[in-house]
Amino acid sequence: MPSRRFIAASVLLAALPGLLSCWTLSCNRTPKAPPAVTINKQPVNFASRTFDPAHPPSDMPPLTEGEYAACDSDFSSNATVAGQTRQTDATHATLTVAHIKMDLQLNVTIWVPNGVTPHVSEHEEGHRQISEYYYQTADKLAERIATTYLGRQVDIAGTDLQAESNEFLQQTAAITADYSRELNPGPTQLLYDSITDHSRNEVVVKNAVEHAIKNASIESP
Repeated sequence: MPSRRFIAASVLLAALPGLLSCWTLSCNRTPKAPPAVTINKQPVNFASRTFDPAHPPSDMPPLTEGEYAACDSDFSSNATVAGQTRQTDATHATLTVAHIKMDLQLNVTIWVPNGVTPHVSEHEEGHRQISEYYYQTADKLAERIATTYLGRQVDIAGTDLQAESNEFLQQTAAITADYSRELNPGPTQLLYDSITDHSRNEVVVKNAVEHAIKNASIESP
């Protein structure tokens, strides 16, 4: 019987070096600040692939026992963080997170064997629909998460304040971990497979998708 597996991976990239700024009373003009949070959500990148079960391609994810088809959904994200540093003396400063930019992407690949039945293909399309449903509002989720990091401050000390500042900003790559954890379409995908018995029954895919999205929080295995 055909089955599938779900992959949700979040790419955690280190934040780029921040901006080290020394503010003094002699400043006559404040430079125009960029938006505090910028979210760049790319369109869904979808691909449909067929394969020979006896000779699967090297770039295909392995199938576990009893699986004949798969829908891989990769929710990737990375964050770039910038900060302002108020220097108090030669070796001490306070850094404030001032700007966060997040890039979001959803890559979906459906893998089906040669000669696959329409029913199995439709089942995998259901998994794709669930992933795309969660991605519809991913930018709002990312913006909410990033906003919670704005204004965070830390006292830094050392002979190289630029390096200390950068080290702190790189740690804020945890933003992408929060995004991945809160996005979490996994329970909905599991419930969908439970409802459809991995495409073994004749449940209408549209109905199963709608039910899984609506009830995942209380019914997911």
